[in-house]
Amino acid sequence: MALVTSKELLLDAQKNGYAVGAFNVENMEMVMAVLAAAEKTKSPVIMQTTPGTVKYAGLDYYLANVKAAADRASVPVVMHLDHGDSFEMAMKAYHTGYTSIMIDGSKLPFEDNIALTRRVTDACHPGGIPVEGELGRVGGKEDDLENADENPYTDPEEARTFVEKTNVDFLAVGIGTSHGVYKGVPRVNVERLSEIRALVDIPLVLHGTSGVPDEQVRDCVSRGICKVNYATDLRIAFTKGVKAYMQENPNAFDPKKYSARGMEEVKAYVMQKMEVVGSIGKAAN
Repeated sequence: MALVTSKELLLDAQKNGYAVGAFNVENMEMVMAVLAAAEKTKSPVIMQTTPGTVKYAGLDYYLANVKAAADRASVPVVMHLDHGDSFEMAMKAYHTGYTSIMIDGSKLPFEDNIALTRRVTDACHPGGIPVEGELGRVGGKEDDLENADENPYTDPEEARTFVEKTNVDFLAVGIGTSHGVYKGVPRVNVERLSEIRALVDIPLVLHGTSGVPDEQVRDCVSRGICKVNYATDLRIAFTKGVKAYMQENPNAFDPKKYSARGMEEVKAYVMQKMEVVGSIGKAAN
């Protein structure tokens, strides 16, 4: 089927108490593996790229890969810009054909974040493309994005004001997660999430989920998270498969051979996370 937007998927997730997995894809093989997992589990799926990833090949290259996957798919597939870092980047993704846009103004002062996010929603909504904003900080480092805020939590009252003033479709919240590899076991502030949910009636998004224990993710979904992002662990899975193949076959030189092992690892990881977020079988409904 053709690419779809994220709005209908996430509203259904909100209504029915599950979340949609959003997976950062770095190459064609990861796109193929994520799609294979979605098809196997009959799950809707969001594939996404950050500005750092886009620098590697370009918005059009990644869109073409994911569009080809969606055209072959029997499940809904979304192409999402993750952590769009400027109005210009958001507009480039919008005009290239991405079907979901995130604008991340979380490093800006509150009113500036509102103004930037509203500017993007005003530009994207006439074309039917939904927008994700972010309030509060997700720590750590992902691609070229780094955040070391000492107070990362989203303020619930600010979240309500932010949603009202920006007309944003989804909101990424800071509740203690972090991009990259965790040092120790993360502790997600689920009480803060519930406080935000009580004041904000749009789908909420959890970033920095790689490494977060599955039981914490399930708890977050039960409290209103409708989109769960995974990035670092997909890279680790793909690299694990490639390294294992090369260790077993040190004279191998065919990229198709070692990439296939990487794809197997990514597919298995994504299928397991689709079970965690509760999306298995939702594409068949």
